[in-house]
Amino acid sequence: MHTFEPPSDGESLQRKPSGFGIGWKRLLRSKTGTFGAVLVLLVTLTALLAPWIAGQDPAAIDPLNRLKPPVWLEGGSSAHWLGTDNLGRDMWSRIVYGSRVSLIVGLGAVLVSGLIGALLGLLSGFYGKWVDAVIMRVADSFMAIPTILFMLVVLAVVGPGLTTLIFVIGVTNWVSYTRVVRGEVLSIKERDFVKAARSVGAKNGRILVKHILPNIMSSFIVISGMNVATTIIMEASLSFLGLGIKPPAVSWGGMLSDGRQYIATSWWVATFPGLAITVTVLGVIFLGDWLRDVLDPHMKEKA
Repeated sequence: MHTFEPPSDGESLQRKPSGFGIGWKRLLRSKTGTFGAVLVLLVTLTALLAPWIAGQDPAAIDPLNRLKPPVWLEGGSSAHWLGTDNLGRDMWSRIVYGSRVSLIVGLGAVLVSGLIGALLGLLSGFYGKWVDAVIMRVADSFMAIPTILFMLVVLAVVGPGLTTLIFVIGVTNWVSYTRVVRGEVLSIKERDFVKAARSVGAKNGRILVKHILPNIMSSFIVISGMNVATTIIMEASLSFLGLGIKPPAVSWGGMLSDGRQYIATSWWVATFPGLAITVTVLGVIFLGDWLRDVLDPHMKEKA
């Protein structure tokens, strides 16, 4: 009969840290990664809790209180602690609700472009030959067209709107995914574990889903993280030009457009939405840099 013997002196039972635990420690070790994560978390919470923290209706017009300065300036009021815009709308509530649009467009467009690009990259790299040739030539054609010009033409014809904006930005940004995923697949499909799967009769679909797709997820996540920042800037740019989000929905780019003619006299109308865009994009970029350091096998630190 076997009995359990406790470990002798000097021996210890150690639990292997989980992947989440390792990732959390690396995040706390990285100052920029932690800073980026905090910024992204704050913006996300602001978007989710907008009805409770905005305080006022972002579309409510009050001509008697137009262009009120922030509370710390002469003439400011605690009722509008970031001031009001040219129509008397509260700046704080508009900044808060604008975070929703930026995150929805950023995540939605990246999801669309990521799905299109990853699928085409998988097919191009795995099957090669004429499939690869056709997909790569289409990708080259998209790269030859100025992205912002293409989006302006489509939005001018179809009309602005949240769903349209997500679709247009998503459809125009799939090429980077396709090229990176294709390169990964070309390398992975020549490895021994893929050849072993073929030798036992595994079908192409199973090889793609079970063996290749999990091995490209790290690159996919890194690209997606960086593209969220780019998409937020694109949305703001299109809304600034009047082809993005329709009023009364609030967009930081639209707020910039409304405030550009008041920069000399009422600087806060354009400054605060500009700062909101900058802080959000910086947070996403810093977090994306940390994801690259953690997920890229060539840059991982030893745990």
